Amino acid sequence: MTATDSRRLLLDQIADKWTILILEVVCTSGGRARFNAMRRKIDGISQKTLTQCLRRLERNGILKRTVLNTTPIGVEYSITPLGYSLEGPFKSLTEWAENNLSVVTDAQQQFDAREGA
Repeated sequence: MTATDSRRLLLDQIADKWTILILEVVCTSGGRARFNAMRRKIDGISQKTLTQCLRRLERNGILKRTVLNTTPIGVEYSITPLGYSLEGPFKSLTEWAENNLSVVTDAQQQFDAREGA
């Protein structure tokens, strides 16, 4: 695998919509969050998708998984220093999306009108 392929694979894994939303929840929850709390806070994410994404983030060293000795047993995810280094870029990206949503929507409508979509 080339360096370009490796870089692309890593970007695919950390820059998808679910990863950004998961890290936003963890970062705004004091650096740690439980599985079910994340599931409640992220609209539209299924249990399977959340599980897959969390495993990928753990494998990549961005989150750490801790099994809690509670009844029932709980699982908590905490952000690692590597994961925390993504907070700034992801926050900027989220703010950009919020600030430019109407501009992008207008551009999409203009495009669709031209293309007859």
